[in-house]
Amino acid sequence: MKISSRIKSARIIGSLTLGALCLLILVLTWPTAATAAAQAAQAKQAEVRFGVCDWTIGKTGDWGAFALAHKLGLQGVQVSLNPADDSLALASLELQKNFFLAAAGSRVAICSFAIGELNNVPLKSDPRAEKWLGQAIDIASSMQVRRILVPFFGKGDLRKDPRGTEAVIACLKRLAPQAEKKGVILALESWLSAEDNLKIINAVGSKAVRVYYDVGNAQKEGHDIGREIRLLGRLICEIHAKDYSGLYGKGSIDFVAVKRAMDAIGYRGWLVIEGGVLPLGTEKSIAADLAYLTSVFSPASQ
Repeated sequence: MKISSRIKSARIIGSLTLGALCLLILVLTWPTAATAAAQAAQAKQAEVRFGVCDWTIGKTGDWGAFALAHKLGLQGVQVSLNPADDSLALASLELQKNFFLAAAGSRVAICSFAIGELNNVPLKSDPRAEKWLGQAIDIASSMQVRRILVPFFGKGDLRKDPRGTEAVIACLKRLAPQAEKKGVILALESWLSAEDNLKIINAVGSKAVRVYYDVGNAQKEGHDIGREIRLLGRLICEIHAKDYSGLYGKGSIDFVAVKRAMDAIGYRGWLVIEGGVLPLGTEKSIAADLAYLTSVFSPASQ
């Protein structure tokens, strides 16, 4: 039975607290015993789960991303946390409810959050960035999302910027206790090498700070993907699948080698599609990329 047929009225939904809504959605979407057994067996075999960035499918900060992800056969969406004035839009409890309902109705998870605007409002130099990231930790905790992608591109680039790097380390040290308390991981994504990421993580000294690894970005910078994945190991909390030169399997990324490296470190998390190129249009390209990833990473391909 669909959620919409079980919830009697919008008035009831609006009266629920966020915690009550989470519990309601859990009850309404809880599988039957047979379904649960089948899902458990499937999960036991699964190597990774496949998600997509909401901006890749043209749904940045839009709960319509869940329905489209479901249509494309994906299991999760990386959701953008967009600023709204001095705050983040998802600080609104009403908006959080809308996202919860959309995700549950589509049976698609929020695999992580991302604050893309940090590429224009850098953590290293703009006080608004630290405020947003602190707020994002609270949002993630409230919505039971464990990871927040913290990007360092554009104006936030840390390459050859020791002063900026030190500012970021100081900021992360201030935010890490809050993240640890809330059980949220701050996942750093940048052009930096694995070694430079390790320097930042070691300087911060918190289990709440890890790496969001992007295979396309690593290759573009000339890094050895397999070596870096093995070096970073369990510090990698989530991975972007990306190929700047073509559809997956037809471009320059060796995803079979990527899988070997992931297996070597025991990675069993999300592999999130971030469009490098979409030559067939958004939906057909994502469908083709997902089909290829499934052929590489599914147990049947072994």
